Amino acid sequence: MSETSSGMVVALARNASHSLRKPTEQCIRLLAGLGVEGDAHMGTTVQHRSRVARDPTRPNLRQVHLIHVELHDTLRAAGFDLSPGQMGENVTTRGIDLLGLPSGARLHLGDTAVVEVTGLRNPCTQLDGIQPGLMAATLERDARGELVRKAGIMAIVLASGEVRVGDPIRVERPSPPHRPLTPV
Repeated sequence: MSETSSGMVVALARNASHSLRKPTEQCIRLLAGLGVEGDAHMGTTVQHRSRVARDPTRPNLRQVHLIHVELHDTLRAAGFDLSPGQMGENVTTRGIDLLGLPSGARLHLGDTAVVEVTGLRNPCTQLDGIQPGLMAATLERDARGELVRKAGIMAIVLASGEVRVGDPIRVERPSPPHRPLTPV
């Protein structure tokens, strides 16, 4: 692994119920192998209801949802009224190209917490419940016509720890060859 960049935690959120929006908090605790303490998506096996319905024994690769605040800025400029936690994210970051990270990248949040990036969040129609057109605004096509998902990334917790708003985030990239992120 090699250190490549750093950023910071802008906002934190969790919700014990399975609703898209998560209330923000000043501090959350990440639990190794489980996710965000007190969040409905915490667990070693899948917790998202659609995935539980398909196969409840699958590993939970979606323990922590991260979104870059720069996406919120872009969406606000396009007329969407958003704030951290509304799109279901647990950690809102600044200064890190989350979507450009390779699979297996590690994010050190605060003093002790470490998460490993597992893949992209696949935007769902629940986003349109926040504001019509939001799902489409988190999708675009690249120059090759490939679908680009911009609704953040998912991770698993490798090392437990408290994370606070304003904490630094240090990025470690895995050794090459890097695998691009795909939806999980």
